[in-house]
Amino acid sequence: MQSRMQNPAFVLPGAMQPIQEIFKAVHSGGVDGQTLELVHLRVSQINGCSACVDAGAKTARKAGVSDERLATVAAWREAPYFTEPERAALALAEAATRLADRPDPVNDEVWDRAATYFDEKQLAAIVMMIGVTNLFNRLNATTRQIAGAWG
Repeated sequence: MQSRMQNPAFVLPGAMQPIQEIFKAVHSGGVDGQTLELVHLRVSQINGCSACVDAGAKTARKAGVSDERLATVAAWREAPYFTEPERAALALAEAATRLADRPDPVNDEVWDRAATYFDEKQLAAIVMMIGVTNLFNRLNATTRQIAGAWG
């Protein structure tokens, strides 16, 4: 497999810096780093972005996510390795990523469950992580970025 081009965020001058600033803001939102990495990984799995799944698994492992959790995040509903706040964040991540799958993709039940565990600033961080991950997934999948190619 060969990529079609370099990631567009690196091609356009000035594009990568604001994205990095968003990641920085997300990580200052008060959400546990493991939760954010699980959200990133799950969104990337849904979107089939091999580059982000690969990088996300490595980053999650560095954040302390266990091999059991990495191996089962795609089946988090059935796996015993996730906390209730993580489950709420993963449900929000799935709903916000699969917007076209149902008429009310992020329904009140999903939102209210997340709001039970996270305050407004933390919810903002999770939603921003979902959004920026979806952005990178779309850039990478469209241009066929190669898993592991970024080091």
